[in-house]
Amino acid sequence: MPMKNPPHIGSFIRTEVIGPFDLTVTNAAEVLGVTRQALNNLLNEKSALTPDMALRIERAFGPKMDHLLRMQLAFDIARARRRERSIRVRRVPRTPNSD
Repeated sequence: MPMKNPPHIGSFIRTEVIGPFDLTVTNAAEVLGVTRQALNNLLNEKSALTPDMALRIERAFGPKMDHLLRMQLAFDIARARRRERSIRVRRVPRTPNSD
């Protein structure tokens, strides 16, 4: 069963991945080859984890990018579900193919 309110991946990366190495955001960004701002936005839950960043984290720190991206997807799904009632769409009626 999916988590109803999974944490943002940024907090996990900050505490569980980068935290044990006692690196500053600037140092971690240098290791990853990204800007300090890009990493800071992720760690402070202002941006989502991209596949590129997930691969960089895997190569530098070890956690598999697949696992990190599944965590990001779980967060995104839960956020969309919370907004589900406010999303207005019209359902397309199903009709048989006329081929």
